[in-house]
Amino acid sequence: MKVAIIHDYLNQYGGAERVLETLLEIFPDATVFTLIYQPAMMPERINRYKIKTSFLNRFPFSKFYYEYLLPFYPAAVESFDTRDFDMVISNSSAWAKGVISTTNTMHVSYCLNPMRFVWESYFPLIKKKGIKSKGLKIILNCIRLWDEVSSKRPDFYITISRTVLERIKKYYKIECPIIYPPVDTDFFVPDEKKREEEFFLIVSRLKPYKSIELAIETFNILKKPLVIIGQGAHYNRLKSISSQNIQFLSSVDDKKLLSYYQRCRALIFPQIEDFGIVSLEAQSCGKPVIAFKKGGALETVINEKTGLFFEKQTVDSLKDAIEKFEKLNFSPSECRNNALRFSKERFKKEFQQTIFQFYEKFKREKNL
Repeated sequence: MKVAIIHDYLNQYGGAERVLETLLEIFPDATVFTLIYQPAMMPERINRYKIKTSFLNRFPFSKFYYEYLLPFYPAAVESFDTRDFDMVISNSSAWAKGVISTTNTMHVSYCLNPMRFVWESYFPLIKKKGIKSKGLKIILNCIRLWDEVSSKRPDFYITISRTVLERIKKYYKIECPIIYPPVDTDFFVPDEKKREEEFFLIVSRLKPYKSIELAIETFNILKKPLVIIGQGAHYNRLKSISSQNIQFLSSVDDKKLLSYYQRCRALIFPQIEDFGIVSLEAQSCGKPVIAFKKGGALETVINEKTGLFFEKQTVDSLKDAIEKFEKLNFSPSECRNNALRFSKERFKKEFQQTIFQFYEKFKREKNL
């Protein structure tokens, strides 16, 4: 089969890109279509594949100010010509699922999330923009209508967690199976030779909805060492409010990331996450997670066994959880065993079985 994989954009490396890597391991001859592509921001194991970009990639400064190109994204994803492919897989948190395919091409959307900024995050975003929100409201209303219409384009959906499934059911009126994203448990392993150090760790894109500011405010008070690994538009703002006990690393390779996981005391996970691969990468290294008790963390962290929940997104609640954490002992092997339930090999097996079941059904219905 000729397979195309549609990915929103390849200009920063995170959980969605780790999913893409695994999809490319399953379908190594696939062609990747993406709206914006910065090879320098991607590991070579992604860059070596065949990657095609939209016309947006030729816009001046599109790689740095891509969020200002919102009105153009629907047309850009619809410009991808998928007629020569038997199967299209959209690895989508916003735009990719809107790709157009013919009746002879099966389209499966691995839905990482319905478009966040027009649904779940709409009101916080509008409130934050204040006086500038009138024009933004019009743009977002138009995009929301496109999102609802384009949600009908995939023939089948798969999603990543119960949290995201509830959103898909509400916004798109679609039921679908859950296949948890892959965690590379063969790479992210404990190292008993490395001494545990005093620092806590955050690994995240630096965007407002990730709630990194909450963690910074808490650690400013506690004066405990915190290492933040990640990139994003919120970088300068977050660094400006951080005390000297907080260290920022804008990017590290996987070997260095592994070392930080292995040496930290715990991962801090203050956001409402759709799933949260990094929490399982930490657990795979034998490290517990201190997480906000909502979203994907409820499916990946076992309270007081592989981590600790805090109830409210407030400084006091997170501070209390960290102080409670100091009095508890967590088993590295229990953390590791929990992460093994989400291994990459498990994902490959489940994804292949499901997608080929879909393909057989698609062929029967189309008499192909």
